Amino acid sequence: MGALTGIRVLDLSRVLAGPWCSQVLADLGADVVKVERVGRGDDTRAWGPPYMKDAQGNETQEASYYQSTNRNKRSVAVDIATKKGQEVIRALAAESDVLIENFKAGSLKKYGLDYESISKLNPRLVYCSITGFGQTGPRAQEPGYDFIIQGMGGLMSITGERDGVPGGGPQKVGVAVTDVMTGLYSVIAIQAALLAREKTGRGQYCDMALLDVQLAALGNQSQSYLSTGVSPGRYGNAHANIVPYNSFNASDKDFIIACGNDSQFSALCDAIGLPELSIDPRFSKNENRIRNRDAITQILSDHFKLDAAEVWVEKISKAKVPVGIINDIAGALAEPQVDARGMLVNIPHSMNPDFKMVGSPIHMSDTPVEYKRPAPLLGQDTDDVLAEYLDLSPEQLSQLKCDGVVG
Repeated sequence: MGALTGIRVLDLSRVLAGPWCSQVLADLGADVVKVERVGRGDDTRAWGPPYMKDAQGNETQEASYYQSTNRNKRSVAVDIATKKGQEVIRALAAESDVLIENFKAGSLKKYGLDYESISKLNPRLVYCSITGFGQTGPRAQEPGYDFIIQGMGGLMSITGERDGVPGGGPQKVGVAVTDVMTGLYSVIAIQAALLAREKTGRGQYCDMALLDVQLAALGNQSQSYLSTGVSPGRYGNAHANIVPYNSFNASDKDFIIACGNDSQFSALCDAIGLPELSIDPRFSKNENRIRNRDAITQILSDHFKLDAAEVWVEKISKAKVPVGIINDIAGALAEPQVDARGMLVNIPHSMNPDFKMVGSPIHMSDTPVEYKRPAPLLGQDTDDVLAEYLDLSPEQLSQLKCDGVVG
């Protein structure tokens, strides 16, 4: 029994933020029905290569991007542009606890699938809309993509190397982090609304926006601006308020040191054979190391080039100073800690019984995450879900298929 067993989620979303939200809910035990377009499905089904390989090693047409965000769900293909398709969605919503959608603000109203319309059918429904800019404000009607929001929301202004150094300039994060964070914040909102429903008996509307989430996630950086009136800049891998907190080049590859306080700095200096640095008045206190950032960084950089990264990491780790190698993704997934935590999971697929993916980071003692099914094939559960939720007969299902309403 998952923590959310018994909760029915109707997922009208596509691409990443919405599907990430519904995948977390599905991992926690909710029955998630993913509604997709007949014949095409979620946009990310076509976002390949790379594609999953079958048991013989041949490439399929199942995009890796789609698979990364849609496990533990069932797929129903419905044409919501048709009146009968809209009737099917309304009927499914009437039997659901949660509805998630990421259509442009207000666009579902013409189909009678907006919150105001659906909540009349099911007052207990928690309805979550995920858009780039929210349902209000001058940009509400604009499409919002993660890359645009990372730029507009200030994240790129603090990500990347400083201007004037090689490779300097604003950079986006290497994963669509705003989409992922919006999905996670949406999970929080939905679960809070479900908990509130236990007290009030009513569902409610959750208006989630990528720009709102990106601003909230700036954390100390936005607060620094509000405190000083000065926008924080880019420091590359360095930290504005802590030194040394950076990546360094060893003789073979890069590694990271994250020295959080003066005692750690002293332990670091002893571990690497430069004890004199910890008593140097330029470096003994963090505030002085910040003022003399370039000097201490240059001393450490020159020193670390004298040996291999693994040698430094071993020495520094023994001194209890935070340190680590910079892995590529292959290296990250090969870390013994990843195996020990069970973060790589096998979820047999009809095309590949040895299909693997990164699992959920949620570890719960009484209601653990279960991996019941991989990302579904397009419309593979249409018949089962409509029979289960709406009690449709085989003849009724056959007619809907003949009419092109479902697939």
